[in-house]
Amino acid sequence: MKSLSLSFLFISLLVLTGCSNSGAFLAVNQTVVNLEEGNYVIQATNLSGESSAGYILGLSYSSGPVANSLAIARVSGSGMLYAEAIDDLWTSYEEEYGTVQGEKVALTNVRFDADILNLVLYTQVKVSVRADVIMFE
Repeated sequence: MKSLSLSFLFISLLVLTGCSNSGAFLAVNQTVVNLEEGNYVIQATNLSGESSAGYILGLSYSSGPVANSLAIARVSGSGMLYAEAIDDLWTSYEEEYGTVQGEKVALTNVRFDADILNLVLYTQVKVSVRADVIMFE
């Protein structure tokens, strides 16, 4: 009876102290931009950014635009995969083209991919984003 109580306590602690990460980039923008007038320039194409997080004793999976992880503890990364991937994309842009502060730019053709590694004791999820940048004149 004592071993059953200890097992139940151990499993309860694992469930209650674990971590979960669920991320998605579901853009529902209602901004209408008319690209017929020739008032824009394609500034950069196929820019990329990525972010990853690693977890112990867990499982990660991806379904469409959503990447999820359920694990005991995160051991690398911040868990803000989509935000960090977009930030990394803008960092790549600024290294090559300069700052976007005060500029009229927009991301277009945005694509997200997830790469999942599931091992028995370790799981890692990596989110990559690719996009083109247009600049309005």
